[in-house]
Amino acid sequence: MAVKIRLARRGRKKAAIYDIVVADARAPRDGKFIEKLGTYNPNTVPASIDFSEEKAFQWLMNGAQPTDTVKAMLSYRGILYKKHLQIGVVKGAITQETADARFEEWKNAKDAKIAGKVESLSSAKEAAKKAAFEAETKKKEARAEAIRQRDAEKAAANAPAAEAEEAPEAPAAEGESTEEQA
Repeated sequence: MAVKIRLARRGRKKAAIYDIVVADARAPRDGKFIEKLGTYNPNTVPASIDFSEEKAFQWLMNGAQPTDTVKAMLSYRGILYKKHLQIGVVKGAITQETADARFEEWKNAKDAKIAGKVESLSSAKEAAKKAAFEAETKKKEARAEAIRQRDAEKAAANAPAAEAEEAPEAPAAEGESTEEQA
């Protein structure tokens, strides 16, 4: 029986979430499986991969073949590197302590790289949010200035008309007073 480590789809339309499962190669994609190792969610940034590394390593050492996508995930998490080191231990090329030390060193470097990527993504998102806020504030101030100018122009246009209305009355008032004096 050929055993594969592969993805089984679940979730709703256009928002798929996958289970990482060990299944018979002849079984359907979403059908019967031997063991569920974890989940994979490609909808998050970066994609979240949660699975039991010990079980995956055990299945790899027992001969289970990963699909291309799962192989990329196992490589990303270091399981294939751990398998490579363990084969070196079995052949006698290195000791178990050396293999464990190399794997831990690699794992720490990879975790730091992932944390740096997550941090850079969050800081870029925050910077974009701040830039959008500043652009919105600038646009709001420009609109307020345009409204102030428009109101000033209306006031300036209304002021000469008001003066023109008051101007004929003023000379007439003076004319009345001159007639009274005569």
